[in-house]
Amino acid sequence: MPSSKATYREVDAVTIVDLSGRFMLGESSAVLRKAILDFFGRRKSKIILNFRDVTSIDSAGVGELVAAYVEIKRIEGRVSLLSPPKKVCDMLELTQLSKVYQVYADERSALRSFD
Repeated sequence: MPSSKATYREVDAVTIVDLSGRFMLGESSAVLRKAILDFFGRRKSKIILNFRDVTSIDSAGVGELVAAYVEIKRIEGRVSLLSPPKKVCDMLELTQLSKVYQVYADERSALRSFD
């Protein structure tokens, strides 16, 4: 059983990916990769990754965020991060990803940023 999960919902033209669990090396980081690649494959260019229920992320999960950033720039889209817990924020700061991703505390602000 994977230690992570991704569910999807659409709000207007924005896709929100609700993530939960641990995004670590192995099957759980593959869940994040699959979620991201599915949307890029369908040319979805406005994506919010909701980290509210994510308990931890390691270098493999961070690697998936780097790959997502590269791919979204290629298709001229944008991925924003929503409600990352302190552990995830710390990892974003440590890896400097906090400088390339917009991070929002609430869903309404994240959605408005795409207007």
